[in-house]
Amino acid sequence: MSQRHLLISLLCLAWIVPGLIGHDPWKTDDAFTFGVVYDMLRGGSWLVPTLAGEAFLDEPPLYYLTALATATLASPLLPLHDGARLATGLYMALTLLFCGMAGRELHGKGNGAVAGLLLMGCFGLVLRGHESLTDIAPLAGFSLAYYALALALRRALLSGMLLGASLGVVFLSQGTLETVIVAIIAAVMPAASAAWRRRAYGGTLLVAALVAAPLIVAWPLALHLRSPALLDLWLQGDVYTMLALTDRDVTFYLRIMPWHAWPVWALAVWTLWIARREQYVTPAMALPLTGFAVTLLLLSVAGNGRDLYALILLPALALLAAPAARGLRRGAANAWLWFSITGVTFFIIVAWFYWTGLELGVPVRLHAHLHRLQPGYTPGFKWLAFTLAACYTVAWFVLLVKLKRSAERPAVVWATGIAVLWGLTAILFVGWVDTGKSYRAVFTSMQQSLPAKYQCVSSRNLGESQRAMVHYYADVITYRDEIAARRRDCDLLLLQGIVRDNSTPAGNWRKIWESGRPGDKVERYRLYQRSR
Repeated sequence: MSQRHLLISLLCLAWIVPGLIGHDPWKTDDAFTFGVVYDMLRGGSWLVPTLAGEAFLDEPPLYYLTALATATLASPLLPLHDGARLATGLYMALTLLFCGMAGRELHGKGNGAVAGLLLMGCFGLVLRGHESLTDIAPLAGFSLAYYALALALRRALLSGMLLGASLGVVFLSQGTLETVIVAIIAAVMPAASAAWRRRAYGGTLLVAALVAAPLIVAWPLALHLRSPALLDLWLQGDVYTMLALTDRDVTFYLRIMPWHAWPVWALAVWTLWIARREQYVTPAMALPLTGFAVTLLLLSVAGNGRDLYALILLPALALLAAPAARGLRRGAANAWLWFSITGVTFFIIVAWFYWTGLELGVPVRLHAHLHRLQPGYTPGFKWLAFTLAACYTVAWFVLLVKLKRSAERPAVVWATGIAVLWGLTAILFVGWVDTGKSYRAVFTSMQQSLPAKYQCVSSRNLGESQRAMVHYYADVITYRDEIAARRRDCDLLLLQGIVRDNSTPAGNWRKIWESGRPGDKVERYRLYQRSR
C-alpha cells in the first residue's frame, strides 16, 4: 500500500470511528434499530425481526443480522449497543471503498480517492453515517452497483456477479423500492450511453439476474413458509405503500439537496457545465447522471420524505463531482481551499471554547447555559477525550503545513476538516449529548419502581424507540393497547404523554412512577398500577 493510500485510509477511519461507540442508543432510529437487534440477541428469530416481542417488518433483516454479528463479536469489550453500531462503520467503510473504486473505473487513476473524499464530506452523511440505521447497508449496495456498472465496460462476467450481489444487499436491507431503482438504472444504461449498448452487457444483466434472484426470493419465501400473514404484513409496509402514490411531497428531496449534499451538488453542477458539449453521453457522465436522475425521480414519487432515504443519492453525486474537484480553475480551487481552512479552523476554536465552558467552567455564563440545556450532565476533565481531541486538532494543523500543492488538495482539506470537526464533536461532547438523548436513567428508574410481583405491562402511545429501550434497560416487554392482537388485561400500564397532561387513565389506576429525560420539557412517562 502506497503512502497516499495509507493516509486516505487513515482519514476514512478518522471519519468513521468517532460516534460509533461511547453513547447509549439515541432517539429515534438508533434506538429502535438496536431494539430489533437486542431481540435477536435475546433469542428472537433471525428470519422475522421483532421489536419488544412484536413483529417489526419495516425492513428485511440483513442490517440487523450484521449488527447481531458485530455486537456478539465485540461483546467482551463493548456494550451491546456500541457493538451493534459497529455494523454501520462496516457498511460505511464498504460504501467509501466501492464509491472510490467506481470513481477510479469511470474517471481514471487518482479520481477514485477524490470521489470517496467528496462522499465523506457531505453534510447529510455525517450524523446518519454513525447511527444504527438499516439505510446504511443499501448505501453500500448502491456504491457497489455503480462500481459494477462501471466495470461492465471491460469485465462483463465479474460486473454481473457484483451487480447481482448489490441487488441482493439492497433488497435484503431495505426492500423493494430501492431494489427497483438499482434494476432500472442498470436497465436504462444502454439508452443513456452507447458504451453499454453492447452484447456483452446483456450477458452482464443476465448474470446479475441469476445471482440476484435467489437472494431476493429467499427471504420472502421463507417468510411465507413461516406464516403467510407475516409475508402479507411485510408487503403492506413495503410494496403496497410504494404503490400508493397519493400524498407525496415530490419536491422534498430537491429541497433538502442544498444542505444534504453540500458541497458535492455544486461540484456536480460544474461538472455538467464543463461537459455540456459532450452531451453527457460519455460513460463518466452517463452513469452517475442516470443513476441520480432515476433515484431522485422514484424516491420523489414513490418514497416517503425523510432525509435518511436521500443517502442513496449521494454516491452518484460524488461520482459526478469527482472530475470538477480535480479540474477547478485556480481561483475557484483556492476559494474552496481557503474557505475550508478558515471555516474549519474557526469551528475548531469554537469547539475547544465550548469544551472549556462545559467541562472546566470557564467562562461561567457559558457553563451555566450548557448545563441548563442538559441538567443531568456531570462535568469534569476526562483525559482520554482530551487526548483524542488534541490528536485530531494537531493532525489538522500538521496537514495544513505538510500537504503539498495538488489538484485534489481542496477536496482533501475539506474532507479532513469534516472528519476533524465531527471527531471533536463526537469525542468532546458525546457525554453531554447522551445525557439528553439516552433513555437509560428513565427506564432504569422505572425498573426499580416495579412491584415485586406483577402479571404484565400494557402501554399506550409508547413509541418504537421507547418500547425498545424499556425492553433493553428495564427488561420489560410491553403489550400495546393500540394493537388488538397484542392487547392484554395487564395490572400495570405505561403511558407516554406530555408534561402538561397529568390526567389519570379511566379505570382503577394508581400512579406509582413518573419520569422523563433530563432537560426534556415535552415527553413524560407514567406507570400506573391497577387498584384492587
